[in-house]
Amino acid sequence: MITTALAFILTLGVLIVVHEYGHYRVAVACGVKVLRFSVGFGRVLLRRQKGDTEFVLCALPLGGYVRMLDEREGFVEPAERDRAFNRKSLRQRAAIVVAGPAANLLLAIVLVAASHWIGVDEPKAVLGTPTAGSLADRAGLRSGDWVRATSRDGAEWRDVESLTDLRWQVTQAALDGSPLQLMVSDRQGHGSRPAVLPLQDLPTQEVDAAAMKRIGIGAPYSEAVLGDIKPEGPAARAGLMKGDRVLAVNGQPVGDAQSLRERIRSAVVEGRGEVQRWAIERGTALRDVEVTPRVVDDGGKLLGRIDAFVGGPPEIVTVRRGPVDGLVSGVQRTWEISSLTVRMIGRMLIGEASVRNLSGPITIADVAGQSVQQGLAYYLGFLALVSVSLGVLNLLPLPMLDGGHLMYYLFEGVTGRPVSELWLARLQRGGIAVLLLMMSVALFNDVARLLGLH
Repeated sequence: MITTALAFILTLGVLIVVHEYGHYRVAVACGVKVLRFSVGFGRVLLRRQKGDTEFVLCALPLGGYVRMLDEREGFVEPAERDRAFNRKSLRQRAAIVVAGPAANLLLAIVLVAASHWIGVDEPKAVLGTPTAGSLADRAGLRSGDWVRATSRDGAEWRDVESLTDLRWQVTQAALDGSPLQLMVSDRQGHGSRPAVLPLQDLPTQEVDAAAMKRIGIGAPYSEAVLGDIKPEGPAARAGLMKGDRVLAVNGQPVGDAQSLRERIRSAVVEGRGEVQRWAIERGTALRDVEVTPRVVDDGGKLLGRIDAFVGGPPEIVTVRRGPVDGLVSGVQRTWEISSLTVRMIGRMLIGEASVRNLSGPITIADVAGQSVQQGLAYYLGFLALVSVSLGVLNLLPLPMLDGGHLMYYLFEGVTGRPVSELWLARLQRGGIAVLLLMMSVALFNDVARLLGLH
């Protein structure tokens, strides 16, 4: 809990400082007098004066602001009017506004590059058993298949570095509603064959947990090996031991741990555990063992359990790049995440994607804590993702956001006159209402996820 809280505060602190520093730095470069640089809102905890600017840290760390000299907000001495924000050219004002989101996007590039320079341990792109009837199943993919490369057009191929990378490429193709061609070999890299994921057949272009299940690219390949066994449980009573490799159940070969788990779960007949005959390998010896799973009620559904850990650890690869390649990947991944974020927002607006995709501070805090525990490279990757989201969201054409101010400047550039004070007030009220609605939906989604409703 403490780790999660500290990670959340660090995440917000870094992103807010970088965003506001972007505004501040460009404002100073344009000759604007910055009165206050604030991290957080509410009661001031720390204060420091440096030149014209007061730097403050406030009690509520959920945002920040840079307050500049502006004749619209109060009297400005004649000698300083040339340093007022409203007196600057349209190009300068637009540059100051866009500098905040741009700083977040530049930060994301550096963070992604840094995570790749450090190196991230991820599961190898070797597939577990695809869900029956899924697109992967229909494409002929099987347990143990190693996806080596993907292509949209069959001409340009992109290497698949890990299962995480594969899921990312599948997600982008699914959002575009286009098929994804795969080049597949066996686990050892022998042989090569093509396969096509017909992602255009998805009933919706929303890529949520249900859609990923329909696609069928799930957990990584894990051998059907038993781990720790609970004393007095069905596995222990059957004489099974840690390290036993399960070859077949009732004469049917077992492809991987996922397949074995499914057979255990489904071994329920008329409310009782069904006796299964397992063929196992223990060392160099082969044995036949009878296993009777016990039955548990899981949310109204009866499932079999053997009280043993099923599955060996997946094969791990380290994704690491050199200085130049890491920076290039940072630019590429930041662009891809930005594009994905914009498309998702657009689909939510027209009803093609659920607003359940919106996340709030609770989810951010939870994921921040998890990523910190996984290591520095994982946390940097998470921080980059949130930084991109913050940059893109701030560019939305909503009053109160940077994108809203850019729309005002676009209107001024086209018409030659600024937006009237009356319309500014109306748009501000509308923008506040929209932002409050978005925040309420995001917070509701956070609570629903905690309660298991999403």
